Amino acid sequence: LPCKSFAFLLFWSLTGVGMNMAEGDTLISVDYEIFGKVQGVFFRKYTQAEGKKLGLVGWVQNTDQGTVQGQLQGPVSKVRLMQEWLETKGSPKSHIDRANFRNEKVILKLDYSDFQIVK
Repeated sequence: LPCKSFAFLLFWSLTGVGMNMAEGDTLISVDYEIFGKVQGVFFRKYTQAEGKKLGLVGWVQNTDQGTVQGQLQGPVSKVRLMQEWLETKGSPKSHIDRANFRNEKVILKLDYSDFQIVK
């Protein structure tokens, strides 16, 4: 019995059953807009740094409406971490009221090679 259990666990871990490992490797693209006190508080700089730390590519810019917007691209698991960061953390002096994410889609390759601040 222990051998069968070990074989099952090995199969389970190698196939990713119950872990959805394939989803973590899937590349996605998602647009975002962050509302609140997000301009004049180094939000773009911190967003770029966090995106690079997670290995994501994309861009971030201020809008004329006082929000910050951009696009994230990378593995699903890393994009989800960045979305949580954008929704809850941001830069130290920012105050996030809400985050909108839209146009999420699976992509076959990254459209960018870096994470840029757009002026």
